[in-house]
Amino acid sequence: MDSVCSARADIAKQVDHLKGVTPSTATIGDVQQSLKAISSDLSKIKDAQGDLKGDRRAQVQKANDAFTSQLKDTVSNVGKSLSPSGAKTQLTSAVQQLAGAYKTALQPIDCGS
Repeated sequence: MDSVCSARADIAKQVDHLKGVTPSTATIGDVQQSLKAISSDLSKIKDAQGDLKGDRRAQVQKANDAFTSQLKDTVSNVGKSLSPSGAKTQLTSAVQQLAGAYKTALQPIDCGS
């Protein structure tokens, strides 16, 4: 469970970082680095699921699947606009979607002792 909670905390950190990025300060490399870190954290959660039992395992698997799906949808929609204002809107919307997905899928996982 420690690795699940550690990965969940890093996802929260990456989502917070992305929420602070603006189109004028964002670089492709910076955004890609955060998305790669999130993807890596999701893999760690998936790998750790086998060590969990019963309801906790089901909760973590469901949360991880839901967030992974939202991440894929979000990433596939970012960058489709050719205009700067459209790109800004897409970036803002994508980050809001990821933050919402984190809040509903991963945040409820109990990482207390």
